[in-house]
Amino acid sequence: MLPPARTPGTYRIELVCLGNICRSPTAHVVLEERLADAGLGDVVRISSSGTGGWHVGDPMDRRAAAALSRAGYDPTRHRARQHDPADDADLVLVMDDANLADVGGRTARTGKFRDLDPAEPASDVPDPYYGGDDGFQEVLTMVERTASAIVDALRREQPWTDPA
Repeated sequence: MLPPARTPGTYRIELVCLGNICRSPTAHVVLEERLADAGLGDVVRISSSGTGGWHVGDPMDRRAAAALSRAGYDPTRHRARQHDPADDADLVLVMDDANLADVGGRTARTGKFRDLDPAEPASDVPDPYYGGDDGFQEVLTMVERTASAIVDALRREQPWTDPA
């Protein structure tokens, strides 16, 4: 179950990983596109960030961008930023248990991205950074499946959306 919006008529989701160059920007790009396709792009705002600040201002990792491009997504607008708890999102979804600890742990508004994964709920999104290209494709597959489930949950649970 998703927490309610803090501001009527809009819902803000922040996606968080370690450096904001692989997993969370991949999820950002995919979820934003899925929301637009579902007609929710005007009412749901997506942002992404990293718990560490060493990549701030950098583009997405080239391997993550390549996996997205091969699947037909546009990764070019992303620039890494650091997580700021003052951003006050309606929902913060992190990629793994370490990220969850870094943002202060599970709360009513903070959980794991894959809490909504219909195949493997509450699992981590593995960090592909130190691996090969296949890890980035694996992350994209998980993200696409979970992004669809998030859109479905928003349509079901938020009063300002029109369920299909």
